[in-house]
Amino acid sequence: MASDQSRSAPSPKQGGGALRRARKRAKHFVARLDTFSLGLFQQRRRRSLLGTGEVVVSLTSYGVRTQAVHTTIESIGRGRVRPRRIILWLDDPSAMDTLSPELRSLQARGLEIALSDNLGPHTKYWPYVASLGEHTVPLVTADDDIIYPRGWLEELLSAHHARPGLIYCYWARVVQQDASGDFTPYESWPSATSTVPSPANFALGVSGVLYPPVMLNALLAAGRAFEAVTPKADDIWLHAVALRGGIPVAQVHEKAVHFLTVPGTQVISLRSDNVAGTGNDDAIARVYSAADRTALADYTSSVTRDGR
Repeated sequence: MASDQSRSAPSPKQGGGALRRARKRAKHFVARLDTFSLGLFQQRRRRSLLGTGEVVVSLTSYGVRTQAVHTTIESIGRGRVRPRRIILWLDDPSAMDTLSPELRSLQARGLEIALSDNLGPHTKYWPYVASLGEHTVPLVTADDDIIYPRGWLEELLSAHHARPGLIYCYWARVVQQDASGDFTPYESWPSATSTVPSPANFALGVSGVLYPPVMLNALLAAGRAFEAVTPKADDIWLHAVALRGGIPVAQVHEKAVHFLTVPGTQVISLRSDNVAGTGNDDAIARVYSAADRTALADYTSSVTRDGR
């Protein structure tokens, strides 16, 4: 069963236009209500954002979205399980000098705010990865425009404790290849419908992803090569590193989940370039080697042959 205050990932075959618009209005209303309640929560609560969860949560924000990121952070801090660190990375020195009252209040409750190079979406994980010579604690990345439900981190950590060597996410696509082993267009990759771990599962960062220490150390070894091949598509780089490191991805629930979005945060988004345009397909062509494509094709063939 999916987490509270969540919604299923969109399906290209879902209902008619009128029904979709009605659902969208309903979700927008719930998101506005939850945002309001989180604002009241922040004004009244002085409880630490941090807890005993053996995990670090990392995210980044930029531009006007930094004015709303406190809602996302507050939603993480109200969770049933809270992390031992939450780090917000900013790449603009002036933003560090003009923090909103809400972010300053969150700092007083345990939020770390740190300056980073401008690494685009890679800023959400790379500065933390590079900050240690070896990793022993998992990292969870979050997006800056999502309202995470109370059970969000608890479920990720429960999955990790059950099978600690895997990457866990709430929403994965399944990589598709044609008969020649070439990738089909990114938009044709379906959402996962299973919790079975697979190297063909492609974790989407939007709903949050847990990376175990083995993955963090693999990222550390790979360095900043992402800057040359996929500067605007972190999910693609992260999947390629996992594939090469033999680290499968598992979805927390059988059904993919996309959580509520903070109202007013979609003015600036990479989606138009990466998904609606050809950004993801262009990056995929640059990142994956022939060996990568062969490894995925061999896995898919073995699954089909063995009936798994």
